[in-house]
Amino acid sequence: VNKTKKKKKKSGAFSLNPVLFFFFLYVAIIYPQDPVLLMGSNLTASCWVHPDLGVHASSLFWTLNGQQLPTSLYRVLSPTNLSVTLAGLNASRQTSGDNLVCHNHKGHILAGSCLYVGMPPEKPVNLTCWSRNTKDLTCSWAPGGRGETNISTQYTLKYKLRWYGKEKECEDYTHTQPYSCSITRDLHLFTPYEIWVEASNQLGRATSDVITLDILDVVTTDPPSGVTVSRVGQLEDQLSVRWEAPPALKDFLFQAKYQIRYRLEDSQDWKVMDDVGNQTSCRLAGLRPGTVYFVQVRCNPVGIYGSRKAGIWSEWSHPTAASTPHSERLMSGSCDSKSSGDSNSTLRRELKQFFGWVRKHAYGCSSMSMKLYDQWRVLMQKSHKARNQDPKRKRRGQRRGEKEVGRVWRRW
Repeated sequence: VNKTKKKKKKSGAFSLNPVLFFFFLYVAIIYPQDPVLLMGSNLTASCWVHPDLGVHASSLFWTLNGQQLPTSLYRVLSPTNLSVTLAGLNASRQTSGDNLVCHNHKGHILAGSCLYVGMPPEKPVNLTCWSRNTKDLTCSWAPGGRGETNISTQYTLKYKLRWYGKEKECEDYTHTQPYSCSITRDLHLFTPYEIWVEASNQLGRATSDVITLDILDVVTTDPPSGVTVSRVGQLEDQLSVRWEAPPALKDFLFQAKYQIRYRLEDSQDWKVMDDVGNQTSCRLAGLRPGTVYFVQVRCNPVGIYGSRKAGIWSEWSHPTAASTPHSERLMSGSCDSKSSGDSNSTLRRELKQFFGWVRKHAYGCSSMSMKLYDQWRVLMQKSHKARNQDPKRKRRGQRRGEKEVGRVWRRW
């Protein structure tokens, strides 16, 4: 100890107890000041008052977040020093810390300290990145473990080019999605990136796994534009959907895929069609007559500039509504007599069989199937008209309908 003192004197260094130093500036202090502690830790804090204040330590009291602490936790260490011991500290109620305050006998605040009680961060997980029309690279992640550390934790997205890049930090954390950041400058195509996330707070730090990706493999785009939904003549169970390819990728080489989903006006359950392919029109079949449907379309830009990885689906387009025509049979309110039903039962069975086959194979957007389906609908309408004619014309219409069904079936 003596050698240390001699060295300090020779070097001109000056040492002062932190409590004595604060006494030059304040009438009282709490020590330790703003400690950072693990959950479950114990803490003994002291409130030192200036001797000139003329206040005895026994007249002081403590509060934590505005609540007075029991005197059983106090200990008078000297006429100017009152301590308090807190055991098994709970997590901080707010990331800015809990307020531990020393008061005089009148309740006036003499000094205060912030307690930061929490956990070190765990390894961030689920790091995922995507590029909007190759104009940026946005990544999102999730905190590891329970996520909540109860004290302020900072997340930093870092990246570099795989083979020759310098480590950089993402700067744009203004994305609407929490735990995300967008890289918007100096992007490189055809070059893999290494990307990771670092989490840090006053109790420690943790680093996520490093992911490697090429921007062209994670491209997503805007939803298809110009979506229109219209009726298909008077076919009461069909709607035609048309849309335009995303304009932002018109100069890129890629093979787009599209999906359609639709639902009834009074339902929240969407039915998705996955087999639309790369065409920009489709027909929905097997719908309810006289019903309003909401339709949405989205796009997947597959294989941009020869990328072998599947793209990322865009968001869905805004819902577009249209209604199917009312069924003529439902609108007329008439029903077939038993005798007329018996006379054309063979034709009905064949039509039912044909309709079942068409419904099975026309789901989606196959043009050949839809043509057959249209022909079937025309035959149904002819058969319906024939039932309302006089007996001779009715039988001739039925025979013509049977022959027509046979020709269509043989052609298929």
